[in-house]
Amino acid sequence: MKLPTYAPTLGRLRLSVLAVSAALVVSAGGLLVTGGDAQAAAVAVPLGTDESFVVLAGAGITNTGPTVLTGDIGSFPNPAITGTGTMTITGTNHAGDNVTQEAKKDLVTAYNVAAGESPPTPITDDLGGKTLTQGVYNSASSMGLTGALTLNAEGDAGAVFVFQAGSTLTTASSSSVVLTNGAQACNVFWQVGSSATIGTATQFRGTVLALASITMNTGATAVGRMLARNGSVTLDTNTLTKPTCSTTPPTTPPTTPPTTPPTTPPTTPPTTPPTTPPTTPPTTPPTTPPTTPPTTPPTTPPTTPPTTPPTTPPTTPPTTPPTTPPTTPPTTPPTTPPVPTVSPRPPQVTRTPGGPVGTGDASGLSILLVGPPTFPWFWGIVAGTP
Repeated sequence: MKLPTYAPTLGRLRLSVLAVSAALVVSAGGLLVTGGDAQAAAVAVPLGTDESFVVLAGAGITNTGPTVLTGDIGSFPNPAITGTGTMTITGTNHAGDNVTQEAKKDLVTAYNVAAGESPPTPITDDLGGKTLTQGVYNSASSMGLTGALTLNAEGDAGAVFVFQAGSTLTTASSSSVVLTNGAQACNVFWQVGSSATIGTATQFRGTVLALASITMNTGATAVGRMLARNGSVTLDTNTLTKPTCSTTPPTTPPTTPPTTPPTTPPTTPPTTPPTTPPTTPPTTPPTTPPTTPPTTPPTTPPTTPPTTPPTTPPTTPPTTPPTTPPTTPPTTPPTTPPVPTVSPRPPQVTRTPGGPVGTGDASGLSILLVGPPTFPWFWGIVAGTP
């Protein structure tokens, strides 16, 4: 029996379909893996013994002017450190001792970890004016900062920012790195392929891991570290403070979102409706009617009648003496005794003996009239008529 001539062709077609399908699956898997990697966040760079250093160099440290350093310093293999007379160091100057040598080994490891973090977000222009969230940011060549760069942790105290510069990192004068919403300088890393220059009066944040050298121009400040693997570190009237990480979640971001929504809705609705209606209606009606009527009527009548009568009688009589008879007699008699107000008394007779005492002879009797001679019959008696 002769097989159809198209059978091998059909078989090959089936194999081709399977191969294409497998290729698509593999491609899809690759896309999925790539997608998963794209979601990976940056991780903190392990510094080891470099944690205690604020300045570490390979070819010496040079300082000009009053510089304040909070943290340890050291250099190896060239241990030369000049300008220490105008340095204020809150830490230890390890120069080229064993601590510095160990720190230099850890610096190599930290540099390589920072350079290998991925997946990176490309940076093709100046960082000034940008606001970036946690992640890895890469420039194949130089990286510049003019103005302000804002790093927003979005409320995550552990948010990590890694910047990878293929060659140089340069900040313009008076530039700044601003940390917001919980971002911390201890979680910001700058891996530089050659040298870094921090411009005059720049306010910098983060740890610089430079393959070659680092220069801080006059008045530049940093909360971070200046770690140069092979070159020198040059300082000029700077202030550098070793950063420390806080495990406490940021107060501003978490507090504002959670507090405002929950507090405002529950508090305002329940409090306003229940309080206003019950308080206003019940309080206003009962208080106004009972208080106004009872107070005005009862107070005026009882007070006016009882008060006026008792007060007027007792007060008026004493002030009007002429109209009261009983009051005048007791007062007038004692003060007016000489005025006679009664009828004339009967006449008094004085006997004058006309003869010898004891004879009883009254022939010599004469009468003396006392009182006003207003009656004629008295004159006869005076004339001696017996």
